[in-house]
Amino acid sequence: MGRQQHHELNPKERKSSALELLERSMHGRVPALVKLKYKLMAESPFGYFRGAVPVMAADLAVLPNAGIIVQLCGDAHVRNLGAYAAPDGRLVFDINDFDETIRGPFEWDLKRMAASLVLAGRASGHKEALARQAVARFVLRYAKQIAAFAKVPLLEMARSQVHRLGQVAPIHQALLQAERATPQHTLEQLTEPGKGGERRFREIKPTLTRVPARKAEEVLASLDTYRQMLEPQRQHLLSFYRPVDVAFKVVGTGSVGLRDYCIYFEGNGPGDPLFLQIKEEPNSGYAPYLPDVQPPRHNGQRTAEGQKAMQAQSDPFLGWTHFGGRDYLVRQLNDHKGSIDLENLAGDGLAAYGEVCGELLARGHARSGDPVMLNGYIGAGDGFAEALAKFGSAYADQTEKDWNELKRSMKAGRSL
Repeated sequence: MGRQQHHELNPKERKSSALELLERSMHGRVPALVKLKYKLMAESPFGYFRGAVPVMAADLAVLPNAGIIVQLCGDAHVRNLGAYAAPDGRLVFDINDFDETIRGPFEWDLKRMAASLVLAGRASGHKEALARQAVARFVLRYAKQIAAFAKVPLLEMARSQVHRLGQVAPIHQALLQAERATPQHTLEQLTEPGKGGERRFREIKPTLTRVPARKAEEVLASLDTYRQMLEPQRQHLLSFYRPVDVAFKVVGTGSVGLRDYCIYFEGNGPGDPLFLQIKEEPNSGYAPYLPDVQPPRHNGQRTAEGQKAMQAQSDPFLGWTHFGGRDYLVRQLNDHKGSIDLENLAGDGLAAYGEVCGELLARGHARSGDPVMLNGYIGAGDGFAEALAKFGSAYADQTEKDWNELKRSMKAGRSL
């Protein structure tokens, strides 16, 4: 497939409508939360985009691709990069959402990010030309970084760090947010003293609710499976923490309706909290369109291993478990995490942020794929960048059409 052909989009080739694809993706989710997910998606085109991976997966699958396979983030968009604490305590900024991760054509990640940059540009008041320019700068930075990775020793590539992050205004704000997001801050936000004085999760309906004792026991029992896959030093550290309480939490947009539990632990007294998130992981939305990919033994494991393949540094408590016939990812909750606000992408922020997105995706793809092959295909990147800028704008238009269709359906009271 020629580089300049990547502008193509053929939504008429969808075998199912966007609404049908979304409805199909809701099977198995908590019924009471499905309406909440649709409500969040209906708030804005970008909100719709966040929850519509199954729709874009179907759209990408009918297009030709270059046949170069890497580990996909799967849901590469501007709000799925963020700050978090590395194992040594330093704050890092990287891709941080891997629910949809899978081995697939490298350009699928780039096309999703391109569309998200245009949608984010429209939401933050940019003219269309400037939004497309941000996409071009994103792709050119990706191409430049891939070219550099193709020439260096593999170990040096794997250890590569993205510099000047603090100089990019939206990222600087995310790092400041992450600096404040300590476990003690989470303790104050999510818990309160109980009758006996011991802290318990607050009730913040519908996003945070206490669970019945039997469900709490089931969630805590799943930690036995989780502990077995942790490294010995992590097992030892976790053994010093005592589980105190369990809650059900609603997170994100795409994940709304999936089962998500939080466990509050105490270590060296009440001032030493640890919060683990046990998050349901169904199959990737791209899986139906990648028949040659080996089905995962465990979707929590798929997510954790995909994350480790792409990130330079990952959560030390990252793992997986299984209970109630469902697969779960386990990770820390809100440990120095910070994300991008679309409002902070105004002015020069969008293009500067796009360049960082290009560097981080390039590093993730180079770590999990073949940078020499990627570089040979992309070349200098000019034609590829122009094509993806056109695609990003076209897919943003299509997203707005699908968003309006969802709103009309909800207004008409149709069953979704």
